[in-house]
Amino acid sequence: MSDQRIFMNFDVTADSHNLAAYRDRGGYQAFEKALREQTPDDIQAEVDASGLRGRGGAGFPTGMKWSFVNKQAPVVYLCCNADEGEPGTFKDRWIFEHNPHQLIEGILLASYALRVRHAFVYIRGEFDLPLRRLREALQEAYDANLVGENVLDTDFSSDIIVHRGAGAYVCGEESSLLTSLEGFKAYPRNKPPFPAVKGLYQKPTIINNVETLATVPWIMTHGGAEYAKIGTEWNSGTRIFGISGHVNNPGLFEKEAGYSLKEIIFEDAGGIRGGKSLKAVIPGGSSTPILKADEIDTITLDAENLQKHGSMVGSGGVIVIGEGTCMVRLLQVLTRFYAHESCGQCTPCREGSALMNAIISRIIAGKGRSEDVERLEKTTKGIMGKTVCALGDAAAMPVQSFITKFRDEFDYFVEHGRSINDGRLEI
Repeated sequence: MSDQRIFMNFDVTADSHNLAAYRDRGGYQAFEKALREQTPDDIQAEVDASGLRGRGGAGFPTGMKWSFVNKQAPVVYLCCNADEGEPGTFKDRWIFEHNPHQLIEGILLASYALRVRHAFVYIRGEFDLPLRRLREALQEAYDANLVGENVLDTDFSSDIIVHRGAGAYVCGEESSLLTSLEGFKAYPRNKPPFPAVKGLYQKPTIINNVETLATVPWIMTHGGAEYAKIGTEWNSGTRIFGISGHVNNPGLFEKEAGYSLKEIIFEDAGGIRGGKSLKAVIPGGSSTPILKADEIDTITLDAENLQKHGSMVGSGGVIVIGEGTCMVRLLQVLTRFYAHESCGQCTPCREGSALMNAIISRIIAGKGRSEDVERLEKTTKGIMGKTVCALGDAAAMPVQSFITKFRDEFDYFVEHGRSINDGRLEI
């Protein structure tokens, strides 16, 4: 594979996030060309040709999503989903901190393509520096007449509104995000109708992830066909993967879709900390099913390959787990998170996530019962596919996969009141 970079293709300095530095890298040229020489349909065609898929987790084709919007509607909205709350995921933060103008240009290109007058950035409430960098960059763009009324003395006008969330994980779900933007409690909505038909304020709305929108300037500069040559046949382009956990060199790595999971762990991230062996990997953020060490040899970081191996590429958050880690205790961390973040609208999610956390917490306390593991499995089946949004599935999938892959550790903890790893050094 080539070492093509779409985001991390410049030296990060104290000023590299500013407008002047972005312009020096060719920034906003694609947008200016689009306004003066291209039609909105030209942009739609290039995005279609690129094969770009959403980078927020679902991996839905971006061009297809855009095509669902009635572009002749009097009002169309665009929402950038920047509520990066999936544990193990921190790619969007880097874009805000070091390359915010690429995101703004992507929003402007999408707004032009979709005939959007008002676009929104729904940014995670816990972000501090990313929020400041975004606001500073947006002010620079307004001052340069790249955003606002009659952009660059054309008939195109576009405003970008930044909305700060309040820390709810569920707002990463697109319909919950819209409900929150409207000022209501962030309950997800039933679908259909989908947001592209009836979204924000009941108007057609497109919701795209930060990384998705920030890719559009490259596509418009180099062409959709060139972008499609990167990655795999069904997963084009690059992705920013966040590697965390028990590795020597945690951080962000931009790689082509289809890059080797084993290579990114043992070469790019420097292998397992402390000379330990690999025990397991969560490949796409905490909600994606876990993989054992002996499964990763042939796994590549693209949707089709990971699906074939029973997991998902998700949001690109690769969590590496070294030998000696207690999987029961690790699962308790995850169930506690999802039980806390359930919005409470759906009974299966509200009650089921709390029940799973209660059972695992009882096992951890040394008071496990013989029927607890089976009850956990039964509870996941009562949640999966029975909720309005995917938070219920996100809570249930780790429990299912942990028990399936590491059943012996759960049975041992229940029987002996302690971890199978107790007495050995844990990472």
